[in-house]
Amino acid sequence: MRLSELQTKMVINTNDGRHLGIIGDAEVTSTGQIKFFSVMPKKFFRRLFKNETEVNVTFEQIVKIGEDVILVDL
Repeated sequence: MRLSELQTKMVINTNDGRHLGIIGDAEVTSTGQIKFFSVMPKKFFRRLFKNETEVNVTFEQIVKIGEDVILVDL
């Protein structure tokens, strides 16, 4: 799966059902392994006025990757 395909999926926290946003970027090591994904709030005004920052999600925190959603356990 490509990063561009993951960037179109909503990221949902399974603990509280909260929509965290979408994947904006990935941190990659020099060997090409992904350390974590940066999840950014989807709405621009939400980031601007509510002071919501990006959340970093590792592979261990990902529960399931579906067609439209990525479920994470934070």
